Amino acid sequence: MIEKEIRELRHKLHSNPDVSNKELGTAEIIKNFIAQHHPSEIIEGIGGAGLAAVYRFSKKGPIVTIRCELDALPIEESNTFLHRSSKSRVSHKCGHDGHMAIVAGLAPWLKKEPLESGTVILLFQPAEETGEGAKRIIEDKKFIGLKTDYIFALHNIPKEPMHHIIITNGGFSAEVLSVIIKLNGKESHASEPENGINPALGISELIQKLSILNVSEPMDANFSLLTPVHINMGQVCYGISPAHVELHYTLRTWTTHKMDKLRSNLINIANSVSKQYHLELQLEWLEHFPASSVHIKCNELIKRAAIANGFTIAKRPIPFKFGEDFGWFSKSYKTAMFGIGAGELTPALHNADYDFPDELLSTGVSMLKSIILDILFKNNPFLKCS
Repeated sequence: MIEKEIRELRHKLHSNPDVSNKELGTAEIIKNFIAQHHPSEIIEGIGGAGLAAVYRFSKKGPIVTIRCELDALPIEESNTFLHRSSKSRVSHKCGHDGHMAIVAGLAPWLKKEPLESGTVILLFQPAEETGEGAKRIIEDKKFIGLKTDYIFALHNIPKEPMHHIIITNGGFSAEVLSVIIKLNGKESHASEPENGINPALGISELIQKLSILNVSEPMDANFSLLTPVHINMGQVCYGISPAHVELHYTLRTWTTHKMDKLRSNLINIANSVSKQYHLELQLEWLEHFPASSVHIKCNELIKRAAIANGFTIAKRPIPFKFGEDFGWFSKSYKTAMFGIGAGELTPALHNADYDFPDELLSTGVSMLKSIILDILFKNNPFLKCS
């Protein structure tokens, strides 16, 4: 019965998606579901539309937070099933609907489970896709006041065998930073470009020089990936030699230290090129996803949960290249994130035809139950020296 309830919740969330920073409707659906299972407290408005369902048990003990994401993506869904998105160009294409259903699915169990000590916090975070939500939450007094000891999260991983538990040692996801590079010159008549400053040659050289910074081999400790994602120069007017160009990049590394170095190199190259071509330079940095590091003890708890449930463990030697703002939690708390294989035939994340596999709901719930019990049961001595 509970599995059916969780599946229906997932479908309702999928049908009613909200993009980042506009998740009030999604938060209301979660609140109404959680309220039926009587948490000690529901805290709303954390980091924006976020909310936390708090289950406190009779004796003091460890405080464990299980985090998931509220937001969907600005993608038009191509699926035609009954629970498809009801909103134009908004859909759950990263599986956050499934992640929420799994975490909310812990509520009926927590209400009935006779735990003696500790606290469990079910955290529903806004604005993961833009890298803003986790940072706002760790700065929010309402969350700080909960004084959590551990934070865990999961992410479904298409193209990996169904139900496999994917664990990384050094970190779960890459450090990701985006930048807008603007070069400003001077407009002129297209027949007299010598009377202006056209930024075309400058941006061309900049792209070539930045490409040299790429270290595309993921196994290399100096892995650095610079991806140009958008460029805009001039207008469709053949009598004007343009003055302005705007170039957007995403940068990816395995660590914050490497990102700082890559950012510094980009700034130096951009300054050099802009001076060479007499262009004014402007840089705008945005959408920062810190690398999600993995606490050794937390990672061991994930392994123990997988073994306890009979799931196959897949050890990944390097982080995933995508960004995950869970890295903001890693800066301040003992954290770990793990992957769940979503099936080798499942469409990739952010594809228009992706849909979170319902088969994973019980897998996620089982894993998180085991982690919670391992930490809270008799204040697990395994964690005392962590």
